[in-house]
Amino acid sequence: MKADGLMKARAAALLILSLLMVGCDDKPEEGKGFAGLADDAASYAQVTPDKRFSFPEDHGPHNDFRIEWWYITANLKDAAGQSFGVQWTLFRNALPRSKNAPGNDQGWSNRNLWMGHAAVTSENDHYAAERYARGGIGQTGVTLAPFSAWIDDWALSSKASGDDPLADMHLQASGPHFHYQLRLTSSKPLVLQGKQGFSQKSEQGQASYYYSQPFFLADGSVEIDGKTYQVNGPAWLDREWSSQPLTENQTGWDWFSLHLKDGAEVMLYRMRQKDGEPYLTGTWINGDGSTQLLEGKDIALEPQDTTDVEGRDMPTRWSVKIPGKDLNITVEALNPQAWMNLQIPYWEGPVQVSGSQEGVGYLEMTGY
Repeated sequence: MKADGLMKARAAALLILSLLMVGCDDKPEEGKGFAGLADDAASYAQVTPDKRFSFPEDHGPHNDFRIEWWYITANLKDAAGQSFGVQWTLFRNALPRSKNAPGNDQGWSNRNLWMGHAAVTSENDHYAAERYARGGIGQTGVTLAPFSAWIDDWALSSKASGDDPLADMHLQASGPHFHYQLRLTSSKPLVLQGKQGFSQKSEQGQASYYYSQPFFLADGSVEIDGKTYQVNGPAWLDREWSSQPLTENQTGWDWFSLHLKDGAEVMLYRMRQKDGEPYLTGTWINGDGSTQLLEGKDIALEPQDTTDVEGRDMPTRWSVKIPGKDLNITVEALNPQAWMNLQIPYWEGPVQVSGSQEGVGYLEMTGY
């Protein structure tokens, strides 16, 4: 009975999520932003510029907002110098509710739907898997004491004993062709993206709350098609939550997280629009964790080459210029075929950096 109930819970969550998320088809619906993220959000909490972040509380869920995610990427190498990428994401999506209605009740009155994505990428292979769950029934969630974000046996959990739960983390996930376990450690501070964590996504004011830990060091194992590799390298945590991060004119985004050889980190967002030029924003992160907001005038971000991926022309080679930082680089996919062929499809994979600086990073492209 327990297994049967779990299967029914998963099926129900998948059905409801599929109906809610309008971006489930191969192409975004005309007149809508990617995955329904431009839909009216009047019944949810709103993102405003005056938030003061509080940790560890803000590592946990924000149930009054419609969408949020806990997101890890890692650029890894084994002893032979082979490159790999790992992605792990837990999404929380809230059903509509009145402004005063609770959203985190136990059992089926809980109004949160959860989705997990995990992937591994090498130069020749890319495998992705997904999980779905309904909140309130113990199958998924995020707790703070100790910190743990999980869906089934996929988990991002704190191993730290001090005040910073993100100082020492354990990450694991698996799919039909892969498995990975990583330890993530960092002694450097969190980074508030945008203007003190208020990350604007359009001229009309759409925004998210957004912070990162871009200084993780990862160490562990990655298994692909039955072969295990001992790996290490830099990793990046992103945390975002919002209720309406896109306008109806925005069809998707191109997002970059870059680890540069000199110790700097760079985050860039390119929000594509049906009409008009893309909206550009980003953050320059120095090695000590201090930051500088990057506006559109500071960034030149242009596709240089495309690859046929599942019948789409995907830009897998980019020119990135930030003149104020003397940065003139090419960013190229390790594996151009890193298509996340999931219920909500998108491109996600590791990239390599060359030019005025060398480095590695991750690229996510949605709405194509």
